[in-house]
Amino acid sequence: MPTIAVLGTLDTKGHEHAAVVEAIRQRGFSTLLINVGSHGPPTVAADVDASQVAEAGGEDWEAAFSRKDRGECVALMGRAAARYVAKLAEAGQIHGIISLGGGGGTSIATTAMRALPIGFPKVMVSTLASGNVAPYVGTMDIVMVPAIVDVAGVNRISRVIFENAAGAVCGMVETAEARRAESATDKPLVVASMFGNTTDCVNEARRIVEGAGYEVLVFHATGQGGRAMESLIASGLVAGVLDITTTEWADEYVGGTLGAGPERLDAAGKAGLPAIVVPGCLDMVNFGEPQSVPAKFADRTFYHHNPQVTLMRTNAAECAELGRILAEKVNAYTAPVTVLLPMLAISIISAPGQPFHDQEADEALFNAIKTHLRQGIRVIEMNHTINDPAFARACAETLVATLAALKS
Repeated sequence: MPTIAVLGTLDTKGHEHAAVVEAIRQRGFSTLLINVGSHGPPTVAADVDASQVAEAGGEDWEAAFSRKDRGECVALMGRAAARYVAKLAEAGQIHGIISLGGGGGTSIATTAMRALPIGFPKVMVSTLASGNVAPYVGTMDIVMVPAIVDVAGVNRISRVIFENAAGAVCGMVETAEARRAESATDKPLVVASMFGNTTDCVNEARRIVEGAGYEVLVFHATGQGGRAMESLIASGLVAGVLDITTTEWADEYVGGTLGAGPERLDAAGKAGLPAIVVPGCLDMVNFGEPQSVPAKFADRTFYHHNPQVTLMRTNAAECAELGRILAEKVNAYTAPVTVLLPMLAISIISAPGQPFHDQEADEALFNAIKTHLRQGIRVIEMNHTINDPAFARACAETLVATLAALKS
C-alpha cells in the first residue's frame, strides 16, 4: 500500500493536517505524519517528531530552537526536511507528499518538496498560492492549491479544500504507481530550448533526433523553462543538448522579464554533455504590456507580440556583449560542442523585410561569438534563417552524429 507523507507545522496546524491524514486513509492509502514545527509541542500526535527531522539536517538545531528566531528556524527546518524526505523517497518509504501552510509552513514544505524527483507527487495547499509562487516551486512540479481561507481550523470552506487536495495527491500517487509498474525501455534523453520564434526549427530538429532513437524534451525559453532545463541537465538524466533558443540571456543582460539567471548555459559544460548551441532569439528582449517598458528604452525598436508581451530589438552593442557571453559559456564545455550560426536570421522577425531585421546587430553578434570562442570549437555558418528546414537538419544531424561518435 503506497504511503503519503503529510508534512506540516503541527505546533500550529496539527488538526488541519490530521484532517488531511483522515481523508487520505479513507481512500485506502497509508500516511506518515511528519512534524516540522519548531515553536512548541504538536497539537496532534506525529509519526515523526520535529527533533527527528531537525537532526537529519546536521545542524545545531537545539540552539536554533532555543533562540526562537522564526526566520532562522524556518530556514533550518526547510533544509532538514529536504534531506529527511529525500531519504525516505529514495528508500521507497513514501510515494507522495502533501502539506498545508501559511508563509512559514509553505517555505518549509516546498523546500522539502523541491528535493524530490520530478514526477514524485507533491501538493501544497497554501495561503500564498494565488500570488507569485516561483520562489516556492522553483523548477519542480509542485502543485500549489490556494487555501482560500487561512489554514486555521477545519470549517465548511477549508474542509472542501483539504479533501480536494487529499484526493489530488492520492490520484497522483495512484497514477505514478501504475506508471512505475509498466515495463518500458526508456530512450536516451535530449533536451531542447524553444520559443515561438524558433518553433519550426526545433520541431524539425526534434523529428530528426527522435527518428534516430532519442526522446526529446522541449523547454519553453521563458526564464523558468531555461532554469528547468539546466536543472534536468544537472540531474544526470540527459544524453545531449539541443540549445537552439538561448534568448534568455538577452533578458538577463539587458533587463527583460524572462531571464534565466547567470547560470544559464552552464549545466551542459559541468555535466560534460555533447551540445549544439545556437544564438536563437538573441535579437529580442521581453517586457509585458507596452507601458511596462522602462522609459530609458523609449527610442528603441519594438514588436507587439500580443497584448501582454512587448519585444524590444537588441542593438549592436548589446549583441556584441551577448556574443561574448555565449562564447565564454561554451568555452567551458568539456564534451564536443558545435555552434551553429543562421546568418540570415536568428528569429522569425529578424529575417530580411521583418521588423527586427538589423544586419549590423546580427554581424556584431556573430563576430563576437567567433572572436571569443576558443580554438577547437566547431562553428558552422549557414546562409539560412533559423527556421529554414536545412538549418534545423544541420542542428539535429550534427548532434546525432556527435552522440554516435561518443558511443563508438
